[in-house]
Amino acid sequence: MKNYISHLYIVIMSFFMMACQSDEANAMPPANNNSSNGDSKTLVVYYSYTNNCRDIVTTLTSQISADVLEVQPAEKGLHYEANGYALGTQLLNAIKANPNDASSYPAIDPVTTSLDNYNTIIIVTPLWWSQMAAIMQSYLFSNGSQMANKNIGLIVSSSSSGISGVVSDCKRLVPDGKYFSQNLWISDSNRSRRSSLIADWLTTINYNSVTAISEVKSANKVSARIYDVNGRLLAKEPSAGLYIKEGKKIVR
Repeated sequence: MKNYISHLYIVIMSFFMMACQSDEANAMPPANNNSSNGDSKTLVVYYSYTNNCRDIVTTLTSQISADVLEVQPAEKGLHYEANGYALGTQLLNAIKANPNDASSYPAIDPVTTSLDNYNTIIIVTPLWWSQMAAIMQSYLFSNGSQMANKNIGLIVSSSSSGISGVVSDCKRLVPDGKYFSQNLWISDSNRSRRSSLIADWLTTINYNSVTAISEVKSANKVSARIYDVNGRLLAKEPSAGLYIKEGKKIVR
């Protein structure tokens, strides 16, 4: 009798967990973290070649609520820095020669994010030879007109070069954006302090008030992330089901 009850309990719990997984999978945000309901007002758009920009975005999104879109080149596995940055320079020179010609820009993977859902766009990009990385320029060339009258923030990652050329590229590609009062430059010399640099920047540009977001998370405390039982990050805490928060299983 005891064995029968134990077996029945396992069967019931297995069925319950499968139902929870189904509900939670339906609650997941669409691919590329795109928001279709307009609840999130900030979109972080980034391209990362060496993962420095990806690290910046991870730190940034631990401090603010935002959707994230990664821009990727259509042709994979290229080494832009090889042979004295020959390929990277070639791409930049092609853009510089004909900045108004779409064929001058390297192809990128298609994106489906609707910028209509956002009033703030934060662009995180590497610097290539004092210019904005060609891959990010491709995205902005195609989408910059949709950013008119939106709040635009710019974070630039570089080894040591100043970012004035990247700022110029951004304003050329997004001429009608409402730029925050300052841009943020994260270089090799201060990269280890990016958390505090980002927090200070958010305060300086008055991000919380300008974007009408009621809460900016503490720079020293990452918000609790919530996962389903398959380890997938959930957009929000579910109202019912089985999920994991701060390493603990929770059943609602």
